[in-house]
Amino acid sequence: MTEPPGDLTRERADAARNRVLLLEAAAWLVAERDADHVTMHEVAQVAGVGKGTLFRRFGDRNGLLLALLEDVEAEFHEAYTFGPPPLGPGAPAKDRLTAFGCALIERVADETDLGPALGRQIPVERRQTTHYGRAFRHHVASLLRDAGVVGDHALLAHALLAFVDLETLDYLRNEEQVTTARLRSTWADLVRRVTGTDDR
Repeated sequence: MTEPPGDLTRERADAARNRVLLLEAAAWLVAERDADHVTMHEVAQVAGVGKGTLFRRFGDRNGLLLALLEDVEAEFHEAYTFGPPPLGPGAPAKDRLTAFGCALIERVADETDLGPALGRQIPVERRQTTHYGRAFRHHVASLLRDAGVVGDHALLAHALLAFVDLETLDYLRNEEQVTTARLRSTWADLVRRVTGTDDR
């Protein structure tokens, strides 16, 4: 296989290095002062990269935050895909589904979790189309299928995830003063009813 010319190899290495620097700078700024106070100018300044490079790489502020969100969500994706049960494989589908929703609820309640902090700054339609947004729906649909639920698993996944959607949880927690414990309990109850395992 022919190796790319030296200049092209160096250009690709520089682009990869700049991407890492920019995402690290954005993550640090978000952690320091919340995502809504982070500007493209500040990210470029902290990263030591020209603002033009930042815009060429990510397009706009939403593009930058989406890329950072994808990086942040990788750890959670690893946990529910390959981690220990009940969130990861090895537990019954109903228990995994319960653990998944409860984990999302806990993440929204955790002020140090960058995932929800970034998600609040990105329009919902763009957030839904991210790799991990689609992965959430696929995961829930798969668990419903594995649990023996009869129906349109894709749409049922949308319906279930609507309860643990970021905007819904923020409204319930902040406006209705619903506690995290109550949200978790209601999610578990919902899973029992949908999967036909409500034996109370």
